[in-house]
Amino acid sequence: MKRLLWRKLLYLVGMLFLISLISFFAIHLAPNSFLSAGELNPNITKETLEHLKEIYGLDKPLWQQYLSWLWAMLHLDFGVSFASGKPVIEEIASRIGVTIGINLTAMAIIFTLAFYLGIRSALVAGSWFDRVVKTLSLLSFSMPSFYLALLLIIFFSVQLALFPLGGLHSPEPKEGIAYYLDLVWHLVLPIFVVVFVGFGTLTQYIRSLTLEILKSDYIFFAKARGVDEPKIIRFMVLPNLAPPMVTMLGLSLPGIIGGSVILESIFSINGMGLLFYQAAMARDYPVIMGILIITAFLTLLGNILADLVLLRLNPFTDYGKNSVNDPAL
Repeated sequence: MKRLLWRKLLYLVGMLFLISLISFFAIHLAPNSFLSAGELNPNITKETLEHLKEIYGLDKPLWQQYLSWLWAMLHLDFGVSFASGKPVIEEIASRIGVTIGINLTAMAIIFTLAFYLGIRSALVAGSWFDRVVKTLSLLSFSMPSFYLALLLIIFFSVQLALFPLGGLHSPEPKEGIAYYLDLVWHLVLPIFVVVFVGFGTLTQYIRSLTLEILKSDYIFFAKARGVDEPKIIRFMVLPNLAPPMVTMLGLSLPGIIGGSVILESIFSINGMGLLFYQAAMARDYPVIMGILIITAFLTLLGNILADLVLLRLNPFTDYGKNSVNDPAL
């Protein structure tokens, strides 16, 4: 187990280094820079621009900029935002909670809904319920999130005025439980968009896995012995669904921030997605790199945790001494 943890830790460090290296040079080699807007302003002299480049460290060779940034990042210092002048870590810390809260809530709903619909659809395969689930699933993974968000805003916010156009809070301040109810009211449409767009693929995946499990011999003999359906689902279907679902959960973590860019921009939610979009438009290199590294870290950490959980569920999935591939076995 310790050997596995060390391997995973080395993998995490190595991948973060490669991601940071590729991302840093790719971002800086893109056309224009944070000072491009200033260069188009005739009121800013060339000397002033050179002084600004010196302040931001943009006058140094690219490899020196990367080494300076990497050394600072190792000390958890992501630099200072070009746009706001605040430390990047403070900018991210003030917004990451909103993004993670929205997406974790949506993921919990998605997995719960997909488990119920996928298993139930497989149990009654070919029925009207199964056809309805497959139709909704097809509509789900073929619906662009930005298009659905705009439709909901036009219908529920503009025409019916049931939900706010965007943001997290109403203009008038609220306290106590009213504050949280107002927050939930603002998040109904964004969370619905994430859930609707995300549940279809997972539902059909669970349905397919469940159908394969139901064809197994042990399910056939359990039914022949008179075991009722709830016990079959609880003791035979769910345990076999657990490993692939853990893997799917680990693979879903990249979407926590990456999938929020468009959604938070449309609903004007002051989260990590909107921050990344604003930083990309302004060529705010420190903020972009900070968000990319944190996103990569969460993704790699999620995959490592998923591997450890899979090892706990089934020791034979590991490449350690308990593995079926171990020549000592």
